[in-house]
Amino acid sequence: MRIQQPVLFVIVLLFAFAASAQQGITSKEFFKHETFLAADGLEGRFPGTAGNKEAAAYISKQFKHLHLKKWKGTYYQPFKFLVKPSVNSAPPDSVETNNIVGYFEGSDPVLKNEYIIIGAHYDHLGWGGKGTGSKKPDTVAIHNGADDNASGVSALLTIAKEIARQKHGFKRSIIFIAFSGEEEGLLGSKYFVSHLPVADTAVKVMINMDMVGRLNSEKQLYMGGAGTFPGGVELMKKLGEGSGLNPIVHAGSVGGSDHVSFYKKNISVIGLHTGGHPQYHTPEDDINLINKEGAELVCKYICTALLQIANYDERLYFIKQD
Repeated sequence: MRIQQPVLFVIVLLFAFAASAQQGITSKEFFKHETFLAADGLEGRFPGTAGNKEAAAYISKQFKHLHLKKWKGTYYQPFKFLVKPSVNSAPPDSVETNNIVGYFEGSDPVLKNEYIIIGAHYDHLGWGGKGTGSKKPDTVAIHNGADDNASGVSALLTIAKEIARQKHGFKRSIIFIAFSGEEEGLLGSKYFVSHLPVADTAVKVMINMDMVGRLNSEKQLYMGGAGTFPGGVELMKKLGEGSGLNPIVHAGSVGGSDHVSFYKKNISVIGLHTGGHPQYHTPEDDINLINKEGAELVCKYICTALLQIANYDERLYFIKQD
């Protein structure tokens, strides 16, 4: 009986949070951000370019509007990396770009000193071409990355708006971060985990969204790493009930996006996506293929999961997966 009581309590909470964590999440809100971030005017958001800087400014403006707190008076976390010669007309030397970081403080006097991170990368391949990772390296054209990963950042901002509405509805503090330099080798997330604004041990779970805009007809939302914290697999499966989604939950299978940088630092992670497609890393990954109604379901599911984890009564700790 002692084993069953916490499980029953969690199940009751699931339905309470599922009802409360969805009121402000709409396809309209998601698509507003998607439309801006995947526009031709941002020219594929390659780090160091004007389009990348414009995307960063947009995300920062949204954070400010939602009253996310800053560290050291800014949402910007700058870092530099070397660009290969002739890639996206960038100089073959050190280029500066930024992670965009803000947080909401938790309500519990003790647990607010623990942090749940939710993130997505906002950079993409610019004009493509050789040396960028484009699947059409001989084609020089704007790679808008509507799914990869304007969709993840649009979800991030949509969820942030709902979390702002919750006010005191979460015990642990929640960090929102938009990474740059992911396409160049997880550079933004690597930099962030090496320059955390809080103690390493204070970061309990990192949730990453990379390509969440193309929900298929089977409503499959894929995730890896759910077994890296206690009860994670059971939680993520349970949240699928009544969500309109078919969660494909893996305890391991951590994957290859920004959450890997955290996993390598022994921080629990969940990496989420709606699956691959032929337009991946091509100029055809455009906004006309985004499933905005599906994205609304995905945002609602992830927001509910975020609140569940931020309010976990059980101690959160890292569990390594094979």
